[in-house]
Amino acid sequence: MPGVTKHNRFNNFLFHLIVVLLCLSIILPFLHILALAFNSGRDAATGGIWFIPRQFSLENFQEVFKEQNLVTGLGISVFRTVLGTVVGVFLMAMTAWALSIPDLPFKGTITFFIFFTMLFKGGEVPYYMVLSTLNLTETIWVYILPSLYSVTNILLLRSSFQQLPMSVFEAARIDGMSEFNIFLRLVIPMSKPTIATISLFTAVGHWNDWFAGTFYVRSESLKPLATILQDMLTRQQGLSDILLRGGANVYQQLDAVEITGQSLQMATIIVVILPIVILYPFIQRYFVEGITIGSVKE
Repeated sequence: MPGVTKHNRFNNFLFHLIVVLLCLSIILPFLHILALAFNSGRDAATGGIWFIPRQFSLENFQEVFKEQNLVTGLGISVFRTVLGTVVGVFLMAMTAWALSIPDLPFKGTITFFIFFTMLFKGGEVPYYMVLSTLNLTETIWVYILPSLYSVTNILLLRSSFQQLPMSVFEAARIDGMSEFNIFLRLVIPMSKPTIATISLFTAVGHWNDWFAGTFYVRSESLKPLATILQDMLTRQQGLSDILLRGGANVYQQLDAVEITGQSLQMATIIVVILPIVILYPFIQRYFVEGITIGSVKE
């Protein structure tokens, strides 16, 4: 039918237009960041740079890699991201699986107390006091242990587990399989899409976190990469503020500071997101594979 065909073509055109606009809204800001990061800081401060560097320079990245504790911070970030993600997702999945079992005793009460912590928090000062009492401050474990559990992730995993066919697990129990083996050999393989998504969110959260390294750790050798780069940006911005308070105009400021705060910030963003950008295609491949396996098993 001609009318239906025209209607379908319009819907396809509208759909593709929306997808293109969404892609541009993601790609163009990233190109702008790249242009400023690879442009001379002094020239970038004059404005007018959008998607192509006007004066190509690596001085911003040279300034970033001059940081003495950069390699140590990178190791701290990798350690906390890998260990925090693996252990955290495993524990959250175990908790979610227990809460998804229909005949679990006191399941409603346990779920309520877990959900209650999501609504009401004690505040930053009591939280710091708890960490200090447990001797977690000034240690690398302050990045990992407090973030092993996320109520939101537990609820998402529980909802996913509740969609699985419980008859499969009942048959496994009749065959003598233990609850831990059911979780390890049946639940996890059947829930790969959800677990992959939660793992990705958890890993990105660990990698990008600079707050814990700023407030709970004073030793420079224990600060993660995100905190080190954040401190460097703060120092650079503080220098610019001192010049402006001293009455320096824009041109005097540019003469005094080769690396401006904006250009350094863009280079810092590239350094922080580069490992995630490199690893994401591999994560995406396993993520798609998990979706395929889950759909076939259903």
